[in-house]
Amino acid sequence: MLINADFSQSVMMTPEQYEWIPSPQKGIDRVMLDRIGAEKARATSIVRYAPSSIFPPHNHPNGEEILVLDGTFSEKGHDYPTGWYLRNPDGTSHQPFSHDGAVIFVKLRQMSSDDDQTIRVNTNLIEAWHTENGQRICPLFQNENEKVELRQIPMNDLLQIESDQFTEILILDGTLNIDHQVFPTGSWIRLAKNSNHGQITAKTQVKLYLKTMKNITNID
Repeated sequence: MLINADFSQSVMMTPEQYEWIPSPQKGIDRVMLDRIGAEKARATSIVRYAPSSIFPPHNHPNGEEILVLDGTFSEKGHDYPTGWYLRNPDGTSHQPFSHDGAVIFVKLRQMSSDDDQTIRVNTNLIEAWHTENGQRICPLFQNENEKVELRQIPMNDLLQIESDQFTEILILDGTLNIDHQVFPTGSWIRLAKNSNHGQITAKTQVKLYLKTMKNITNID
């Protein structure tokens, strides 16, 4: 299965374009944003857990990255409510579930072989944030190839990104303008390297997940 699998092309999607597809596991649905492979895939998805839903035990070749968007996501005896960021490296395993229901943003099989950090960040904590050039930033992960953060941008301020990198955005709250197109809360945007996308401006105060990468991993 190939979904938005040409990384030389930019992709911009609003929530009204999302299609919720049942997973093989009862009570768990997903929006496939990009995907290379069938059930065991390199994938970026939004996943919705119904209350009391559970995945069977499984492992994660090339890692797993999660941002909890709503509800409470649980694994390995720990509960992670809205705002938690999780990074499970290559070879880790778990049996995730949700007692009360949850929505998570998930990236599978996208870590390099030397990315071996297990990370947990509670982005709700004030001390997790700092200010740079008038914008609030919550660092989540960084290595030589990749940088991940949450960012709060004041209304009418610009999001400055490097054109020689791949950029991925999930709008958590607020509205962005990209080259005169409007993207509301929940929109997912993947900008190709050297793409001509015009200015990115906060139409309202905006909070977003932001990933930049020099090179895309594990797409062969």
